[in-house]
Amino acid sequence: MVTDHHRRLTWIHKALSLAVYPVQWLAASPIDMGNALVDTFKTRSLLQAENHRLQMEVSQLKQRTLKYEALRKENDRLRAFLDNSFKLGEQMLVAELVSVNLAPFEHLVLVNKGSHFGVHVGQPVLSVDGVVGQVIRVSPANAEILLITDPSHAIPVQVNRNGLRAIAVGSGRLDELEVPNLPNNADIRAGDLLVTSGLGGVFPQGYPVAVVTEVKSRVGRRFALITAKPSSALDRIREVLLTWGQKSPQSFVPAPDQGIQPMTDEH
Repeated sequence: MVTDHHRRLTWIHKALSLAVYPVQWLAASPIDMGNALVDTFKTRSLLQAENHRLQMEVSQLKQRTLKYEALRKENDRLRAFLDNSFKLGEQMLVAELVSVNLAPFEHLVLVNKGSHFGVHVGQPVLSVDGVVGQVIRVSPANAEILLITDPSHAIPVQVNRNGLRAIAVGSGRLDELEVPNLPNNADIRAGDLLVTSGLGGVFPQGYPVAVVTEVKSRVGRRFALITAKPSSALDRIREVLLTWGQKSPQSFVPAPDQGIQPMTDEH
């Protein structure tokens, strides 16, 4: 009898538990839902904070990448300068541009090397790709360079293909030189590379100056109309090579009929 009574009580307890469970679940639901919402908001807040942190890290990595890329390009340029100095077999000095004056028909740049480094008036200035210009004024800390595209500048050149000699004169435009005084039947054509001839002893022989872009024979005129594009990107250079050759005249070659005198004054 005791066993039967115990079984009955157990069954009644189970029945009551089943009957009460929905009430208990309904009573506990708001609390559980509240806890779930709190956990959800906490998780969302943590995710937002993590996302913000990752965005900051990505931004910093991008900045570092850009900086490293700029340093890599600068290193490549300097390495190319060094390689060229060995090829030329001349004493070289790398200088950085500090200011640019590209007024119409006046192309001048200022570099951060001057007489303290042995820089002098008339000194040739090169880049990795070709001739840049010539030093016209010097101070202890700086030097002013006249670009080859300035109308007052002229440089002896020769056609690399056949050795034909000529003079390349600045046109006043950064992307163009003129080659005057060559007859209409001269052996020169578009695509020809003009290099320094070495005449006058100012620029090292064989260094690129420009590539001929156009040759026009002019009817009724003795001389052809010839233009060339400078080998150096004069509008994008950041460093230049100051070079010392075996002979360094203290003047630059003026353009024909310009009447410009050598400039030897110091700041």
